Amino acid sequence: MNRRSFLASSAAAGAAVTAGTLITETPALAAAERRFQLGSVTYNLLKDMDLETCIKTLEKAGFAAIELRTGHKHGVEPTISQEERAKVRERFTQTKVKLLSYGSTCEFESPDEAVRRQNIETAKKFVDLAKDTGAIAVKVRPNGLPKDVPLDTTVKNISTSLHEVGDYGQSKGIEIWMEVHGPKTQEFPLASRILHEANHKNVGACWNSNPTDVVDGSVKQAFDALGQFIRNCHITELTSTYPYKEFFGLLRDAGYSRYTLAEVAESREPDRFMPYYRKLWEQLSA
Repeated sequence: MNRRSFLASSAAAGAAVTAGTLITETPALAAAERRFQLGSVTYNLLKDMDLETCIKTLEKAGFAAIELRTGHKHGVEPTISQEERAKVRERFTQTKVKLLSYGSTCEFESPDEAVRRQNIETAKKFVDLAKDTGAIAVKVRPNGLPKDVPLDTTVKNISTSLHEVGDYGQSKGIEIWMEVHGPKTQEFPLASRILHEANHKNVGACWNSNPTDVVDGSVKQAFDALGQFIRNCHITELTSTYPYKEFFGLLRDAGYSRYTLAEVAESREPDRFMPYYRKLWEQLSA
């Protein structure tokens, strides 16, 4: 979604909430009655905020959790010292906002073993960071299929790498989440195959709200393929055509009790936009 579309979407959300057209059809559930909660990734809404500003912004907007994506201003990366890690951990004991996960960009589809090994080792460093700072998981991802490589080879490369990182994460008490991401690899039959072949109880899926999830206006087929693996969810523009009402209902019926994390474009007015987003989420997830 480009900036113009996003601003139009944000304006529509704000107008709808102000007018009461989206928050009065169904009574919103109280937070204590909800199985799952709303949080945010730093990509891209919070990407230019330091950690303290991220936390205060989420507190003010009533968001419950955060995924710190690598490369953003928060600066919480595997390169930080043990002293800095202790400070991050301590800061999250002083807020209701949960440090949920780290959004790495580690990818395992390369046919080059040295490239895969580098990504595996980086993922392990993120596992150590998560352990030291109190997060529960590290997100990794495929990012498409390399050219001129048999599909079976690529699936094996990704799945065996996931299994190794899953082993390491399990030894530290940290889950590994494969984001359903990338051209072709985001398509749910292939994503499901990769996770089945990874065959590790510590490796799950991060649902990514992709257009390819939707078949005849429904995400039921995708959910049937991936639901058993879901450990986390990324959600996007709630005023889009993506069937979030159905998706949230599927999560609720499955007993999902974690978080749905907003992964939306940056806003010039996050303090204004985020409460609107939360109100829409409350309505759709009721």
